Formats: sequence, structure tokens, C-alpha cells
Amino acid sequence: MTDLIFLAITGLLLALLLFWGFRHLPGERWQMLAVIPVTKKDGQLWQGTNLTYYGFFIATSQLLSLALLLILLGAMNIHLPGTLLATGMVLVVSVPAARIVAILVEKKRHTFTIGGASFVGMILAPFCIVAAREMLNGFIACYLPLIPVMAAMAIAYTLGEGLGRLGCLSFGCCYGKPLRECSPWVQKFFTRTATVFHGHIKKAEYESKLCGEPLVPVQAITCIIFTLAALVGCWLFLREHFTAALVMCITITQLWRVVSETMRADFRGFGKVSVYQKMSGLAVLYIWGVALIPQTDILNHPVIIQGLVQLWHPGVIIGLQLAWLIFFLFFGRSTVTSATVSFSLFKERV
Repeated sequence: MTDLIFLAITGLLLALLLFWGFRHLPGERWQMLAVIPVTKKDGQLWQGTNLTYYGFFIATSQLLSLALLLILLGAMNIHLPGTLLATGMVLVVSVPAARIVAILVEKKRHTFTIGGASFVGMILAPFCIVAAREMLNGFIACYLPLIPVMAAMAIAYTLGEGLGRLGCLSFGCCYGKPLRECSPWVQKFFTRTATVFHGHIKKAEYESKLCGEPLVPVQAITCIIFTLAALVGCWLFLREHFTAALVMCITITQLWRVVSETMRADFRGFGKVSVYQKMSGLAVLYIWGVALIPQTDILNHPVIIQGLVQLWHPGVIIGLQLAWLIFFLFFGRSTVTSATVSFSLFKERV
């Protein structure tokens, strides 16, 4: 019963967030969060650096995914230092890969690819888990079973990528095809739910001149599918179906990436079948292969209250806050937009 209450409350809160995001984030108001004056120009004008809501939502989605990871592993009483070490090893490579893979695939220096970063993370995750366990076993007993930790990482990734699409809605990236270019039944199906961006610096506008145009709501569909998959994955995990949770989350997310790219209008690299689609197919095969590895670990029964208690630790809370800040500074500083800022006094208050 406790598990169902946890999942129901989590699902309700996520549903409210997604509903609000689908309604408001395509608007012009929700692209830039703040401007930091950097260099003074002529007169009273300053050149500014833009901080975006894209970075805010990416950082927040990663924060929530890390929190869910710690809750699930804490529910199994899995070693916290081992969890943090393995997760840190994955992130320290996969986060920079978000820009590096985009440069290699799309030949663009000022963009990110969450798909590329997630692919790198999936490949590294089993090795990082085993390495963290071996490193810590030399000092303390480290309970870090491979498949449950992989399953928790897959669930957390699924939630993080799903919520991260709210950032795409904010910045206008990863946008769908115009409805006018789709078949009549697709047009009819998405007439009331199409995404319409506003603002001349949305990526859909400066890259494809599509602001004000009804588009296939790819980002919203991805949010819904991935969030539901993460919730189902949590239920499977708490029922001790660890392999099923791992395989289900990775299969759904990666196959949806293959399908969803056929609905998108943004540039995804060269070739009829994009590199990202190939990565997704390989990731499914790779994870299925990992899932077939015989497991000998003795597995604890998950108790969700234990996970929630572990999350409510001062060190964990501070660590999550620092992680949010790092993610925000990395993803939130816009390098494709600029700002000019001036300051003045209210005359009636002088």
C-alpha cells in the first residue's frame, strides 16, 4: 500500500507539472530566465549572458532523476557511497558527452544532445558499477548488485529525459514537423494538441521559421511516454522485478527515440537514418545483453520508506543542490543568443 501511495502522489505531481508545461512553455515568456551583465558597451549598455529555462528544466529533471535513483536504491538498502561513486563516474563522462557527441554528429559547437549523452552513459554504467564496487570493497563491504543498480539508473534516466523535454518546449528545440506536411489523419488527431511556438529566438524559428505554426507535439508525447514508463518501472522495481524494469525502460525510451525522429523537423545529423537512431538501436541490444548475464547477488526486498529516509539526509540534500547548480551552469548558459542590458532609475523614486 505504501508503494502505491508513493507512486500515486508522484504521478499526480508529475501530471500537474507536465500539464502546466505543455500549456505555457512554448510561449515567448518562458525561454530566458535571467541575463547576467558581463561587458560594458557604449554608454549605459552592457553585453549580457543569457540563462535559459532550458537549463533550469534540464537541471531540475536531473535533480529529480537523481533523487529517484537514491530513493530506489535506498529502498533496497544498497550502499550509499557506492551508489554515489558509480553515479558520479557515469555523469562525469556522459554530461560532457552531451556537447561532444553533438559536435561530432551535427557539426555544431553550440548545441547539446541528450540522446548522445544517454548512450554514452548506458555503455559505461555496468563498468562503473563494477569498478565502484571493487574500489570500495578494498576498504568497506560494498553492497552494489549490478542488475538492481542498472534498473534504478534506467528508471531515473527515463524520468530525467522525459521531464527534460520541458526544456525543449521552452527553448523551441527538438520540434516536430508542421501539421500541414502530415497526413490528414495526423492533422486531425493533433489539431487541438499541436505545439505552437512564439518568439523570434526560439530554435524552431531561427532554424526553420516555424514559430506560429502548429507542429506535431513530439516533446509532449515524449514527456508522457517516458514519465509513464518511469512510474511503471518504479512499480516493477518495488515488486523485485529488476530485470524487467531495466529492459522495459531502456526498450521503450530507445525505440521511441527511433520512431519519434521520423516526426521531427529539426536537424538530426546527416543520412536518412540518423546516428542517434542507430545509437538507440544499439543501446537496446546492449542492455538486453547485460540483462542476460547470470546474477549471483543476494537481493534485498525494497522498502520505499527506507529510500525516502535515506534521501532526507543533510549530506544528500546538499549534494543534490550542488548537482542542480552544476547542471544549470552547464546547460543553462546560452551560447547561441545574446542580450543587451541597460539600467535606469525610477524618476519618481529619486
